[in-house]
Amino acid sequence: MIHRRHALTLLAASAFFPLAARAQPTFDHAYATWDALLKKHVRWLPDGKQSRVGYAGFLADRAALATVLEALSAVPQATFDGWSRPQQMAFLINAYNAFTVELILTKYPDLKSIKDLGSFIQSPWKKKFFRLLGQEHHLDWIEHEQLRPRYQEPRVHAAVNCASIGCPALRDEAFTAAKLEAQLEDGMRRFLGDRTRNRVVGGRLEVSSIFKWFREDFEAGHQGFTRVEDVFARYAEQLGDQPAEQARLRARSLPVSHLDYDWSPNDAGR
Repeated sequence: MIHRRHALTLLAASAFFPLAARAQPTFDHAYATWDALLKKHVRWLPDGKQSRVGYAGFLADRAALATVLEALSAVPQATFDGWSRPQQMAFLINAYNAFTVELILTKYPDLKSIKDLGSFIQSPWKKKFFRLLGQEHHLDWIEHEQLRPRYQEPRVHAAVNCASIGCPALRDEAFTAAKLEAQLEDGMRRFLGDRTRNRVVGGRLEVSSIFKWFREDFEAGHQGFTRVEDVFARYAEQLGDQPAEQARLRARSLPVSHLDYDWSPNDAGR
């Protein structure tokens, strides 16, 4: 027979542990709060290729942004390691974009470029100002030490946003595992269709410097791409306005040059 005191102890324990289990936070893979902030403060321009960010609005909603950043920072490495590849990628992309917005807010509106947040000896992307997966990190860690080498998905370059006009657009929604493939492809198509950053002019293809800086990523075999020209052939309809231009893109016969990068803020208030 179980002793009365022992039985009471077991009863108390059985009552406590379900409560303790319910008290453990469950990570929101829908990113509801971040998604709501993006829908509220990011707008597409009429061409649907570029977006502008209401940093003033984000500043007013900084408490809500703080809850997003806290939730991201609270995820331990072991939990992250147990997620699927799409869940991990969505997490890292959202973390990069959310912490970039936070970085801008540390000086907003008194900055002319994200580069103003760096110094002669340290770029803003090397500043350790947040905690992720149990350690202090900087933005370059997310992009260059996690996303690029671990997942080898070049379309992330059209997903992470550097708070600048020259960068591919910040989406007005959070990335999620369920929609990741569609979001990556949509981002790439919008970016390559933006004539301010990628265009055919006078028989020459002028593209963003992203394709120069990260050429190796686009030539690493994703979707069979072994040359960056393969990427331009794949997205010929986005890059070329005329059938003849698109045919030359598919034939990989257009000479390629790279445009200067515009580091001015993608601020809706400009």
